[in-house]
Amino acid sequence: MARAPHPFRQTRRRTLLALTATTALSAGLLTATTATGNAATTHRTAGTSHAATAGSGRLPSTADAGAVTLPGGHHGRSVPSAIRTVSEGWSIPWGLDWLPDGSALITERETFKLFRLTQAGKRVEIGTVPNVVTTNGEGGLLGLAVSPNWKRDHHIFLMHSAEGDNRIVRMTYDGTTLGEYTPLVTGIKKYNYHNGGRLRFGPDGYLYATTGDAFQAALAQDKTSLNGKILRMTAEGKPAPGNPYGSLVYSIGHRNPQGLTWDAQGRLWEAEFGNNAFDELNLIKPGKNYGWPTCEGQCSTPGMTNPERQWKTNEASPSGLTYADGAVYLAAQRGQRLWRVPITRTGTGTPEAYYTGDYGRLRTVEKVPGAKALWLTTTNADFGGGQPAGSDKVLRVDLR
Repeated sequence: MARAPHPFRQTRRRTLLALTATTALSAGLLTATTATGNAATTHRTAGTSHAATAGSGRLPSTADAGAVTLPGGHHGRSVPSAIRTVSEGWSIPWGLDWLPDGSALITERETFKLFRLTQAGKRVEIGTVPNVVTTNGEGGLLGLAVSPNWKRDHHIFLMHSAEGDNRIVRMTYDGTTLGEYTPLVTGIKKYNYHNGGRLRFGPDGYLYATTGDAFQAALAQDKTSLNGKILRMTAEGKPAPGNPYGSLVYSIGHRNPQGLTWDAQGRLWEAEFGNNAFDELNLIKPGKNYGWPTCEGQCSTPGMTNPERQWKTNEASPSGLTYADGAVYLAAQRGQRLWRVPITRTGTGTPEAYYTGDYGRLRTVEKVPGAKALWLTTTNADFGGGQPAGSDKVLRVDLR
């Protein structure tokens, strides 16, 4: 969760979740409800119930032109069908990326450990990342990206909290041993909360990173600060060619972004925690200002870029984001659901919620390479979930 805990807010959250639970649908076959106005479509799969949700933040300016509409109200192509557990016994799995053989590297936020997990569910502990500290909140060992040239260079990239900052580092992993810790970007301000932390290599071959505002909202509008930004860099941690300000900064005005993905057209999408009003799904373009702290959700302030979608914070609080088969998927923590948002040529289709309340808080979602499937991680062992260490799972969602 990306908001500092507060007794009144915690009580309010429990009340909202209780009210949501009362609307849960009974188990049965996959169903669809066509959305109107700001209401979202809600689905359930056989043997699993999903709480009905509304107020998904349908923005009047978002067009559906170019979407493909399937029977039952679906936009796009495949949708989630079967879900199963790949592995359990995890404690706040955070970063996830794939090796060429189809196995995944996964970080744990509070243990500072790196693991390898096969498609069959075999987990191997690789090692502990050095110089990582907890922030007793949302910091620790966060994002992970495997080099596009891993077979040749064996490089992996990690973002973590250190003693005096948040930083992006490069290490080597040759399939057996973790080593050669090399800081690339240092001096990113840290705090208990709002640390961002997602790393992704883009289709252009450059490394992208999300940074939070470190609970200093004004930093998001400061072009000279690395906080409250999306960064774009070379594998050496230098500004990538074409960055709008000649620095690492690619876009500004972000509060606590934790999700990055690219669609089939090569467009960059971002998921972002709001404060108390709206969480956001943004279409990112270089040099654009996404509003925080002037705007939270859609606004009419000149110079600010509005989100493509927004949700009430109790329905989302999105962390991970991935694109698969015509839609982006957002893993929601406070909302405890997987959002599917169809991507059209001109914007987005109607959001659809899956698995509401079934697996608790969801952290990371990634498309499985070479398969119509997603991997989805829970984050119930964090302070927001309140469950003991070892309570989290890695799930597989088949798309059909």
